[in-house]
Amino acid sequence: MNKKILVLIILFFVILGIIFYFTRKNFQKEISKTEISNPAAVFCKEKGGKSEIRNFLDGQKGFCLFDDGSECEEWDFYSGKCKKGEKICKDLCGDGICQEIVCQAVGCPCAETKENCPKDCQKEAEVSCAKEEEKVNRNPLIGSTDQKCCQGLVEWRESKSYSVCLKPTKEGIIIDFPKENEKIKSPLKIRGKAKGNWFFEAEFTAELYDQNDNLLGKTILTAKDNWMTENFVAFEGILEFSGLKTNFGKMRFLSSNPSGLPEHQKIFEMPVQFEAASSRKVLLYYYNSEKDKDEKGNIKCSREGLVPIEREIPLSQTPIKDTIELLLKGKENLTEKDILQGITTEFPLDGFKLKSANLKEDGTLILEFEDAQNKTTGGACRVGILWFQIEQTAKQFPQVKKVQFLPETLFQP
Repeated sequence: MNKKILVLIILFFVILGIIFYFTRKNFQKEISKTEISNPAAVFCKEKGGKSEIRNFLDGQKGFCLFDDGSECEEWDFYSGKCKKGEKICKDLCGDGICQEIVCQAVGCPCAETKENCPKDCQKEAEVSCAKEEEKVNRNPLIGSTDQKCCQGLVEWRESKSYSVCLKPTKEGIIIDFPKENEKIKSPLKIRGKAKGNWFFEAEFTAELYDQNDNLLGKTILTAKDNWMTENFVAFEGILEFSGLKTNFGKMRFLSSNPSGLPEHQKIFEMPVQFEAASSRKVLLYYYNSEKDKDEKGNIKCSREGLVPIEREIPLSQTPIKDTIELLLKGKENLTEKDILQGITTEFPLDGFKLKSANLKEDGTLILEFEDAQNKTTGGACRVGILWFQIEQTAKQFPQVKKVQFLPETLFQP
């Protein structure tokens, strides 16, 4: 009896499971039918069209294709915005590719521009090649790296993160500093890049000329990396110059040419300007005993032995005081050439310094000194020459007519 009941219970659940399975399957079919059916697709088929799904960057879109080769987006056709026979090219606007071709036959892609399809073509406009001296990001961690090219320019890697697009000359050299027509002053630090064939033993030359082709200075430019390459190599150097007489000049870069053959010499020139002078030239009077002798060869201890040397001081409101202070530095102002010519001085004197310089309206210049160690005394010839050097240096200024020293105990025999 118990066995019969158990069999009936098992049979009941089996029948119930079969009924549930077929009921659920039919329900899913109904749901599936409901999901794939949309009014636009149904309308397309009812009007004799064929539905086609296309993939775009922002998702999928349905199109209704007609037997005459025309097409409409399903929902545009459904709403009446597009009709059969109006559009005979394949609409791909939104797929991420700017279609630049003109439609030549039924079913080919429609031509796209920034105006009629900005979402495809505007991106290409933004990913344009970089301009001269524009930085190009190469590090995705700090921004977009879409801008890849330096079309017509040289890409120079400045760091791991970015490059710079540079324009080389036809001679194969790029000058970073100074730029063309830039104002320069001495000392001038020159930086740039040049192709490896500009160098020999990692060097080539730069020269500076004024407007009258007078050479103002020259220097050796040195490669900062391996120069034995066909690529561009960074270089630098420092050029010191003087003797400016014009406001304009030119820089001349000459490649190393160990062969000496003119056809192998590369030359690049560019104009520059010179900064307005920030200093002025003055004369310092020192002494040469050879120029101060009488007929018998005796030293006269006179002004005839004074010799001027030219030096520069910064522009200031106190040029007379600045010049006297420079004179008192003495021997450090003399070059080896000056010394070989017999020019000498006892300056500087320990403890001797200028305290003030006061120019009166009548042209009298009063110079007050401090002589803590009494170094301005001792011997008429010696102190006279010291006096003359200061006096003559001060009188180069036209407004100085007379020089007076304070205290009056200075320069006594």
